[in-house]
Amino acid sequence: MSDSTLVADPLADVSWVEPEPPEMRLSWLRLGFLVLVVAALGVGGTLAVLHLRSTAGATAKSWAVPYVDVTVTPTFQFQDPDANPANDVALAFVVADQTDGCTPSWGGYYTPDEAAESLELDRRISQLRSAGGNIMLSVGGLNNSELAVACTDQTRLTDAYRQLIKRYDVETLDLDIEGTAVADTASLERRAAALKTLQAAQSLDVWLTLPVTPDGLTADGIDAVATTLSGGVSLRGVNVMTMDFNTADAAPNMLDLTTSALEATHKQLTDLYLRLGVKLTSPQVWSRIGATPMIGQNDIDAERFTVADAEGLATFAVDKGLGRVSMWSLNRDSACKSTFTNVVVHANTCSGVSQDALAFSKVFAGLPVGTASQAAVAIPDSSPSTDDPAKSPYPVWRLTALYVTGYKVVWHAVVYQAKWANSGVDPSATGDTSTPTPWAVIGPVTATDAAPSPSVTVTGVTATWNSTKLYGRGDRVLFGGLPYEARWTTTDSVPSTEYPIDADDPWKPLFTLPGEPA
Repeated sequence: MSDSTLVADPLADVSWVEPEPPEMRLSWLRLGFLVLVVAALGVGGTLAVLHLRSTAGATAKSWAVPYVDVTVTPTFQFQDPDANPANDVALAFVVADQTDGCTPSWGGYYTPDEAAESLELDRRISQLRSAGGNIMLSVGGLNNSELAVACTDQTRLTDAYRQLIKRYDVETLDLDIEGTAVADTASLERRAAALKTLQAAQSLDVWLTLPVTPDGLTADGIDAVATTLSGGVSLRGVNVMTMDFNTADAAPNMLDLTTSALEATHKQLTDLYLRLGVKLTSPQVWSRIGATPMIGQNDIDAERFTVADAEGLATFAVDKGLGRVSMWSLNRDSACKSTFTNVVVHANTCSGVSQDALAFSKVFAGLPVGTASQAAVAIPDSSPSTDDPAKSPYPVWRLTALYVTGYKVVWHAVVYQAKWANSGVDPSATGDTSTPTPWAVIGPVTATDAAPSPSVTVTGVTATWNSTKLYGRGDRVLFGGLPYEARWTTTDSVPSTEYPIDADDPWKPLFTLPGEPA
């Protein structure tokens, strides 16, 4: 998602574009009469949204929180119920000040004090809250620099986030990480350290908002989530930007692409938590996933997310129990005025597709509201010392070992199995379509697991290995109570107990271990 400039984006293919005016509001009496008439006719539309609200039940966890582009002109009055049907909004974007990377600003143009004066931002937030709504702050975006990227001073970075939380009294931060920032490991680590410090001092929900493809998060995106979790941050969830897929299809089905991206993200996060030693149920993973489409015309000319697509996503969200549904953006939720027809219109104040005013907002505002945060999931210490051979059901992974297809290992308290022969590939490392990982996740090591029991394949070996004796090829000895056979003449070479035993080790094991392929 792109953060705005102070004026609307220029349009190369139309001479002028502006949003349709808000639709006329009905009185409660007329509205009630209209609902009765529509119900009698069996018409869908708004009633389908009401159906979502009424049939979702107490277990549904979806909630709508559309983005508002704070600095775009004209200013969007998110506090006005006539302009915003949503209860909560995500205010975007807080970025680094252009002159001081450790100072927060709105879009690089306003300090918080200047936004309060010029945009009446603080007052409008108070008005929204007085009506029962709330905000989250979205920090980052595609343009400008996110605070953790621009600020390399860990103390000042932490304080910058703290200032924002205190100034706007927020309980949720949305970290929108895009472009080169997704692969900026140093900034990811700084951000995680700051958030960990803040969460230790107060209740704070954290969402990571990341780009996505129809095949899920990118490899860098997965690593960004892993770095954040491993850094000790309790993530409320991962919000994926289901937009700008840039497929080869001349007429892409945006709903299909969106649900494909979400399903793939679900599998990736399930595997990632397993790699970090935490097993979550399928509903628990869904509750930690958010979806943010760009309503109407996307940045890719062929991609248009319609109101019908929004209705399909709303149904998917309730069925799966998504933790969040957003959209980019409330500013754009109206048709563009134009004397031109069948022209691709890219604008930040209208959608570029045929629609009624606030049509997208009304679809998502009909989603059930989930108010409770998910319980924090502690990520185990990822250092190699956590893998105790005495408590691991399979051998602990070794960097230099050669693993054949089917071999099972333990690494960072998770069991993996080799999909093909490999050596030197960290099982916990993520792969992508160009360099897939040779390891499949099996599941976490449990509290009842113990060291594997070897199965001896020979009998009659009684001589104990002696460091001073010269052994010839074929000689057999016992070491640690297990039989070995010399591959060649050797002396003073201790039989290995690091499994699998390397092919160039002078002693061949005469036993098998659980996890070795048949």
